[in-house]
Amino acid sequence: MDGEQRRVAILEILSGEDKPISGTYLAKKFKVSRQVIVQDIALLRAKGYDLLATARGYILNKETNTMYQRVILVKHTELETEDELNIIVDNGGRIRNVIILHSIYGELIGDLMLRNRRDVKEFVQKLKETKSNQLLKLTDGTHMHTIEASSLVELDIIEQELKEKGYIVGNIEP
Repeated sequence: MDGEQRRVAILEILSGEDKPISGTYLAKKFKVSRQVIVQDIALLRAKGYDLLATARGYILNKETNTMYQRVILVKHTELETEDELNIIVDNGGRIRNVIILHSIYGELIGDLMLRNRRDVKEFVQKLKETKSNQLLKLTDGTHMHTIEASSLVELDIIEQELKEKGYIVGNIEP
């Protein structure tokens, strides 16, 4: 199997899944290194496929053109992270990413693609298990999320609930 055939096969696998697929799994399946998979994903992205690299693996965003997006600016403590994320998913949204503006490195983006409470719980658990620092630690709690929902009304509800909890600092129009 050549590289182009492998990339088509990777797309087929990702198209058939709603959950992330690990790079390790793909590397074993195609008998290549994880670095080759990373390069394949980069090439597929360059061709215009909306592939996200989350902490749990790769996922193809099949709803790219059907979802409404909003970038929100929030601030909270590490202990409030789970509450903030659950507000979003409980109101029909999903968290595409987390973004910080670092004084040296500029914009840093971490793909999340959290869709429900189970995803949020797994994300928070993985942070604890790996003793990883959240990006918000670099910016005194201030960060952004690109959130998605199937309607603008849902985005408005999410934003309102986050405001009521005191998490919203502002929003940024895409």
